[in-house]
Amino acid sequence: MKNFSLIAIVSFLLFSCAPKIKATKIDTAQSTIKTGAEQTSLYLPLLKGKRVAILANQTSVIGKSHLVDSLQKLGINIVKVFGPEHGFRGNASAGAKIADEKDERTGIPIISLYGKKNKPSAADLADVDILIYDLQDVGVRFYTNINALARLMEACEANKKQLLILDRPNPNGYLIDGPILDMKYKSGIGMFPIPMSHGLTVGEFAQMVNGEGWLTNKVKADIKIIPVANYNHDMRYVLPVAPSPNLNTEQSILLYPSVCMFEGVYVNHGRGTYNPFTVLGSPAYKGIYSFSFTPKSIKGMAEAPIFMDEVCYGIDLRNYDVELLRKSKKINFSWIKELYKAHPQKEKFFESKFSNQMNNIEIQIGRGDFRQQIIDDVPIETIRAGWEPGLKAYKKMRLKYVLYP
Repeated sequence: MKNFSLIAIVSFLLFSCAPKIKATKIDTAQSTIKTGAEQTSLYLPLLKGKRVAILANQTSVIGKSHLVDSLQKLGINIVKVFGPEHGFRGNASAGAKIADEKDERTGIPIISLYGKKNKPSAADLADVDILIYDLQDVGVRFYTNINALARLMEACEANKKQLLILDRPNPNGYLIDGPILDMKYKSGIGMFPIPMSHGLTVGEFAQMVNGEGWLTNKVKADIKIIPVANYNHDMRYVLPVAPSPNLNTEQSILLYPSVCMFEGVYVNHGRGTYNPFTVLGSPAYKGIYSFSFTPKSIKGMAEAPIFMDEVCYGIDLRNYDVELLRKSKKINFSWIKELYKAHPQKEKFFESKFSNQMNNIEIQIGRGDFRQQIIDDVPIETIRAGWEPGLKAYKKMRLKYVLYP
């Protein structure tokens, strides 16, 4: 009883301390959605009497309770937790390496998959009978939760363990757009030949990875998916918990497919502010734009943001009507074109040597011609035409794996 109370208290604290997404309005359709995790009657029989490991973070919730807490209450034996990028509690900065630890309050071992290793070892799984994956994704190729899922699938196959995937809605599920990753630009932020915004839930993605033979040596993991109930891809879905420190508002999540490309240019995209992915700027735009902000070091969000402590001038998207994105069903490339045109030192715009906070734009976009197309002011529709055949083929292939309309 003592251990149960301690776990309950810790899980409550983890959930209550995690940033919540403030919704302006949740429609009645969303209120009928039930995540995979919420449908415990469908998967508890798979867990009873087994030693369970969970890949989880602060988004792994059932209502207002953390998944770990809920399953403990139901008598499930959780022997360890694996932590992804940003950590089990979701409070580590993007890209920050995370060490293994033992939760000092519950005693549950927490094994980092974003530090010395990126997937569980045979030793990690020796005392595990079944694994659970329950992470909220945002539907964009550069968001690393899907990479963690694929690696976990490989580890499960190698060690003959079943993986239970508790599916969750994709808040950008309506959006299938952007170039397909050219695999010569494969990286930690792009491991599979999918578009920038892939239009899949994690359950659907897992089926695609298995079906297309994308795991190492084309292995297929033994997966069991608990689908989301009463959901379709066009539904607006406001996340109950921020999926990571720099996606802390509904606005940032919906702008993310269009703004994350700025990680490959010499412009601050709101890191070092409490408005990440909703403001864009640089000191170079002084006198060109009137809107300004000053990035600061913020622990757990951005310790050393680009242009730290410098006044940046640029574009304010905090009140941008994201319904325009939903109506167009397209990533917005106009902002990157605008800021390139306005930059007084164009030779620095795509040059990653100027900041260790930048990615190479080819890695970010997933194609080798995008940089020159922006420099040459190629029209957006012409740029799109170049990747349309690949995107069309992907959309057709995707239909084999979808679980929802």
